[in-house]
Amino acid sequence: MTITTGQSAPHVLSANDEPLTPLRFLQRSAEVFPRKTAISYGARTYTYAGFAAEAERLAEVFAAEIEPGDRIAYLSANTPELLIGHFAVPLAGGVLVAINSRLSRAEIEYILEHSGARILVIDAELLTSIGDIVATVPSVETLVEVPDEEFGQPGGHVEVGQISYADYLTRAGEAVSWHIEDERAPISINYTSGTTGKPKGVVYTHRGAYLNSLGEIFHQQLVPSSVYLWTLPMFHCNGWCTPWAVTAAGATHVALRAVRADPIWDLIDGLGVTHLCGAPTVCSVIAESPRAHVVERPLRITTAGAPPSPTIIETLQELGITVVHVYGLTEVYGPFTICEPQEEWEGLPAAERARLLARQGVGMVQAESARVVDADGNDVPADGITIGEIVLRGNNVMKEYFRDHRATAEAFRGGWFHTGDLGVMHTDRYIELKDRAKDIVISGGENISTVEVEQAVVSHDAVLEAAVVGRPDDKWGERPVAFVVLRAGHEVDAEELRIHTRSRLAAFKVPDRFVFLAELPHTSTGKVQKFELRSRAIDLAAA
Repeated sequence: MTITTGQSAPHVLSANDEPLTPLRFLQRSAEVFPRKTAISYGARTYTYAGFAAEAERLAEVFAAEIEPGDRIAYLSANTPELLIGHFAVPLAGGVLVAINSRLSRAEIEYILEHSGARILVIDAELLTSIGDIVATVPSVETLVEVPDEEFGQPGGHVEVGQISYADYLTRAGEAVSWHIEDERAPISINYTSGTTGKPKGVVYTHRGAYLNSLGEIFHQQLVPSSVYLWTLPMFHCNGWCTPWAVTAAGATHVALRAVRADPIWDLIDGLGVTHLCGAPTVCSVIAESPRAHVVERPLRITTAGAPPSPTIIETLQELGITVVHVYGLTEVYGPFTICEPQEEWEGLPAAERARLLARQGVGMVQAESARVVDADGNDVPADGITIGEIVLRGNNVMKEYFRDHRATAEAFRGGWFHTGDLGVMHTDRYIELKDRAKDIVISGGENISTVEVEQAVVSHDAVLEAAVVGRPDDKWGERPVAFVVLRAGHEVDAEELRIHTRSRLAAFKVPDRFVFLAELPHTSTGKVQKFELRSRAIDLAAA
């Protein structure tokens, strides 16, 4: 028996083998929870039936304009349209390219050109700021403008080769199928930050996205009554696969255009938010807000992107907020390991429990166990001291780097994905990240973990955030420099911080300089831009 689809080939039914795809999650939730609120965004709401209907309608239009496997790019804030696009694009047989909305025009052009995207769906505010990009990127044939009237972006900037989102939905198209032929076909391409060269296109598959979504459901404890707040950018690793995971659970998505403390607390209190994700900077925004208070409904924050300090974990726990610490990379669909709490930790002092929870942990249910290896690929001793490279493998490792066979082969050498992250393996088989290979400070032949130094600095009550980098030193080769942001209303000088840090670290690890800043430079996903701080540190050394 076959089903005719709007894609390239008929789907052959099998009683015991259906290709895995996260498209099934929306199809099921629309059947099971048709009248339930699926998306909330200001005054706008979508039921699950409405969510599926718009995804299907948009997919019909896309499918009429592309060939299977063609790329469709989105440049958007966390709006309903980007969430719908996570289903509409693959439903049309296309591959989603969700672009970092804070990139420069040149960076956006590079990604569009490299991916060969044929359609660009763009937020009206971003279209205003970057101008007519169709004229400079030959592959882009259609530009679809998405207005956001409620938040001051009415649209109306369409020119030749452009069309409004509403008008685009009225174009003709044939019915599409929710089934797919090949579960290992690409579903999306996510571009890395490109801090060491041009951004790489990380290819996700339907199968990998499906399995990673199930892992997110399990570890985030998502259920139909969950209310998920979008503080994590959907363009970042496809929002760690939570566009698909929250939908699979039949929970409610709460879209959020920008991460600000007041709107976050408004939604926590007003809509009863139960879950959110983000980098440690998001945790700080919530914890440091003047409106911070003990939550009335259980709230679970999943954090990654940089090791959270034990201090911020302890602060959030005092507000009744559960912090779930995960670790991963773009190349592994977002989270790969989780710091799984143990019952015996409950009886420990709060600071010690927070220290254990700040580790990167063990493989998630959909992942294999992580390893820490030496330069020859051998496991380092599980002593919590010996540093090696973290390597990963499993169903939620990327398919490949798009159009880059050399980089793919290098990343997959020895049958494992090499992260470039340095860490240790503890006796309980929990890994702990110590640094990026390029961030480790080597002083007098000794390795200094910048993460360890940062956590020592942040443990001071006056410090909100700290980042440590190396600067050149004629005698020692390198020495650490700490860039520090203080909490509002607090004061501390460099000497006091030096004494405080020395009480927690060996003398050679204590930074030579403490530089106070109003804020640290961050990427759009919350990671500290250490390359910028290294440049400042070099200037300090030369002064």
